[in-house]
Amino acid sequence: MARIANVVIPTEKQVQISLTYIYGIGPHYAAQILEATKIDPTKRVKDLTETELTKIRGIIDQDYTVEGDLQRIVTNNIKRLKDVGSYRGLRHKNALPSRGQRTRTNARTRRGKRVAVGGTQKKAASKT
Repeated sequence: MARIANVVIPTEKQVQISLTYIYGIGPHYAAQILEATKIDPTKRVKDLTETELTKIRGIIDQDYTVEGDLQRIVTNNIKRLKDVGSYRGLRHKNALPSRGQRTRTNARTRRGKRVAVGGTQKKAASKT
């Protein structure tokens, strides 16, 4: 059970993939970390020695902002945008896309389940 930055990473996967389970480390940063520690990216996590794990932990602690600290920074940035009243802040406040995407169609992930509006269906013809 390998634990890096207070996250249990999968032991059966390759190191370069397992590191991406840490919030704030994507494929690019994972490759940089493994290059700096001189560890083979295709090596499985279960095959890593304790010294290799210590090297990875050291580099992540020293050079990268991850997990709770990064989430706090992102949350504070969004809160600041809301407090200032910027356009992006208003979009965050209203739970709408903030980067210029269209909302007439699509944007379902952000806007939620579709809500039927009354009076949009044609009335059935009634017998006279």
